[in-house]
Amino acid sequence: MFEGLNERLSGVFDRLSGRGVLTEKDVDEAMREVRVALLEADVALPVVREFIDKARVAAAGEAVIRSVKPADQVVKIVYDGLVEMLGGAGEAEPLRLALNPPTVILIAGLQGSGKTTMSAKIALRLSRAERQRVLMASLDVRRPAAMEQLAILGREAGVDTLPIVAGQAPADIARRALSAAKLGGFDVLILDTAGRTTLDEAMMNEAAEIARISSPAETLLVADSLTGQDAVRTAKAFHERLPLTGLVLTRTDGDSRGGAALSMRAVTGLPIKFLGTGERIDALDVFDARRVAGRILGQGDVVALVEKAAADFDQAKAEVMARKLAKGQFDLDDLADQLAQMEKMGGMDGLMGLLPGVQKIKKQIAEAGVSDKIVRRQRAIIGSMTKKERRKPDILQASRKRRIAAGAGVEVAEINRLLKQHRQMQDAFKMMARGGGKGFARMAGLMGLGGPGGAGVLGALGGPAPAAGDSPASLPGLGGPSSLPGLGGAPFNPFRKP
Repeated sequence: MFEGLNERLSGVFDRLSGRGVLTEKDVDEAMREVRVALLEADVALPVVREFIDKARVAAAGEAVIRSVKPADQVVKIVYDGLVEMLGGAGEAEPLRLALNPPTVILIAGLQGSGKTTMSAKIALRLSRAERQRVLMASLDVRRPAAMEQLAILGREAGVDTLPIVAGQAPADIARRALSAAKLGGFDVLILDTAGRTTLDEAMMNEAAEIARISSPAETLLVADSLTGQDAVRTAKAFHERLPLTGLVLTRTDGDSRGGAALSMRAVTGLPIKFLGTGERIDALDVFDARRVAGRILGQGDVVALVEKAAADFDQAKAEVMARKLAKGQFDLDDLADQLAQMEKMGGMDGLMGLLPGVQKIKKQIAEAGVSDKIVRRQRAIIGSMTKKERRKPDILQASRKRRIAAGAGVEVAEINRLLKQHRQMQDAFKMMARGGGKGFARMAGLMGLGGPGGAGVLGALGGPAPAAGDSPASLPGLGGPSSLPGLGGAPFNPFRKP
């Protein structure tokens, strides 16, 4: 979502990186560039003015003027300003759960903003992460099949939904849902309200009545980040009529300019609670101002990467893999498992966006043809092989390769590239096994074997995030002999073109 803003700000910092000292003229020039970058990202003008005024004051200090690393100083100033704009450096604000259940969470917003899907995403997160018994109820009696949609999503998430009774008014459904939640011993009740294509008085009155009946602990406004400044106006209008407690942004994986996210928090004063990061029901991230600011400045989000790995961690499978690697064994089934895990964690694009510094070499990555499409093709090739061929790829002769190519819909050359890269990875594991396991812990981490806490991914990333000036070759997973399989860098890149 913040790709355009990231590119503009990176250009500002790069121009400053060659300066020995930072003068007041440099500060003025940098602040002008930052101002243009924020305005082009669709950030509200009053928010930009306040941001630049504070950043200019911070940059005018004598310690900054005499700095030997001007770019680093400006990055720090802009980072601090973004964090403050997005809600401060404190911990992410969790949902407020009532001491006396059920906790009522009211979901509001315009039609098409993704309220129903977001209701199911929040319910899934509460049931899995918080161990809460959740009941969802649809109060949308206008949109065709809105109630049925919530029921389907509820079954997918493993969350109970209120039985549908035709002909009931939204207020009556809210009362019935409250009663069912109390009698059923539910911890949380999520009420999915109706939306409109535009703001109108009838919708506001209906939402206000439901809020009065249910006395929600949380009233969350769901806004589509693709709507830009319209989302800010929507937030202000709802906040005037409803006791909003937080904001949720959907479609943040799209190509919006990001201004809505930066503006809504500053304009309304309400915390952003969640970011919808995809269509999948589990594609939901807790909003953290420091992590989002880091993404904007190209520093990645290692914490999110760890969380994704931990969510998909399978202890039994990891132990089997660890024993095989300790013996220097790594067949094509193992490679296919790693590619599948990559897709579950958000695919190539999703993982790349979380790695520090990747935005700087995004063009080179695109030119190299590294994409989710190639990951799927690699899996198709392996899936077209027999069990014996996956265990012993050395038996793959010309006739077998032609059969596999036909089954996967690829050229034989692609099979040869995959086999070559697999052999290189397998040789590396054998060498580690012969060396008594020296360096194996790091490689095991790369394969996602570091334990449910995500230590394996931290091992893959090699510790703290690199500085903004690090070279592409030093980026975790993008180069050197410790690269994450499938994320590039010789010699373990199964997607590299000859």
